[in-house]
Amino acid sequence: MLINLFHRASLVGRYIFDLFYRRKAISRELYEYCLAESIADKNLIAKWKKQGYENLCCLRCIQTRDTNFGASCICRVPKTKLEEGKIVECVHCGCRGCSG
Repeated sequence: MLINLFHRASLVGRYIFDLFYRRKAISRELYEYCLAESIADKNLIAKWKKQGYENLCCLRCIQTRDTNFGASCICRVPKTKLEEGKIVECVHCGCRGCSG
């Protein structure tokens, strides 16, 4: 159930991000209201604006303190670096690969 919550929050944030930055369909005032009311995660959106984090699923996947080996989550490993045919899934949010 918790995985669905992370996924839903990411989808809502991505939708608001796309409306403001890509489609230019909402005003800055509405965008800032959504951030102020925590409708969208402003920290996650800030990461999406940085190169290499455009597809980031959640902030827990890049926090090294939550992993056994002090590295980022397995879903951040590029698919080309994984064994062929290996299916990975994040234990925090259920992501199956957000590194691109």
